[in-house]
Amino acid sequence: MKQLIMLAPKSLTVREVDVPEPKAGEVRIRVRQIGICGSDIHVWHGTHPFTPYPVVQGHEFCGHIDQLGEGVEHLAVGDLVTAMPQIVCGHCHACQSGQFHICENLKVRGFQADGCGQEFFVTDAERIVSLPAHFTLDQGAFMEPVAVAAHAVSRLGDLVGKNMVVMGAGTIGNLIAQVAQRMGANVLLTDIQDARLERAHACGIQHTANMMSTSLADAAAAVFGDDGFALAVEAAGAPPAIQALIPAIQKGGTILIVGVYGRPVELDMARVGEHELNVKGSMMYWRDDWLQAKDLLDQGLHIQPLIDAKYPLSEWVDAYHHIDDNPQAVMKLMVNVGMD
Repeated sequence: MKQLIMLAPKSLTVREVDVPEPKAGEVRIRVRQIGICGSDIHVWHGTHPFTPYPVVQGHEFCGHIDQLGEGVEHLAVGDLVTAMPQIVCGHCHACQSGQFHICENLKVRGFQADGCGQEFFVTDAERIVSLPAHFTLDQGAFMEPVAVAAHAVSRLGDLVGKNMVVMGAGTIGNLIAQVAQRMGANVLLTDIQDARLERAHACGIQHTANMMSTSLADAAAAVFGDDGFALAVEAAGAPPAIQALIPAIQKGGTILIVGVYGRPVELDMARVGEHELNVKGSMMYWRDDWLQAKDLLDQGLHIQPLIDAKYPLSEWVDAYHHIDDNPQAVMKLMVNVGMD
């Protein structure tokens, strides 16, 4: 079978390897479609802080079960599925307290362990998330980023009637804004690129602002009036975004960090302390977030405006060059396995 492996930053190759056999408790999936994530780009550039090389990339995907390992009885060959990419120890404090997504010994497929960038992929049956037969491959490959958004929104509690700012209108920021709106929040989505904000409108996000032409304070006042906002999500992974939120959010407000930072960031901690701000992190997801993602996608969460192009597995490197050539315009590229 074909397997795509990254040997070093910007060194990607397709090789022929044996088709893997599932062991007891495992399943083999015929991979059909893979989404390229912003974190994958960090690995391509050599800037992801937690990824060694070589590594088989890919963690946003869907496919059909091809073979069941011994003892797997709740799944069937032909089922459309995806899978949670976490490999966890099961015995650390986080795992024992039910928070396996922040396992002390966490490995993530596509980063610290080989991912799904191949024609056939074997994983533990307990990591499988079954999908409706009527799901498109696009919906299946979007399950992982929507689960990220669902988990992030769940970290903010009841959103009904709340004013909320999302900084960063990339794929994750867009999905967070969509989910938050569905949960009853009044959302302002910001970015520095009009093209991304135009896609946000196509996804039903009403309030947007370009931070290159207005300040966060002015944009928030235009949307929320004197009420301001007490909830914010930093989904850009850019120091100016979190630095702008701290003086703009209401006292006692909550800022959730979803963006991936490759280096430390200087913050106005005096203001954080004096304003009793809550700065929280959001890391991946639980199974319940995947189940919510399935419901959200089944209910019509907007994903088609986010998809730019699709490439065959053998041209994955061309997809990376496409992103490098259009870093601010591209939202989501897909890899169709079996197009070669």
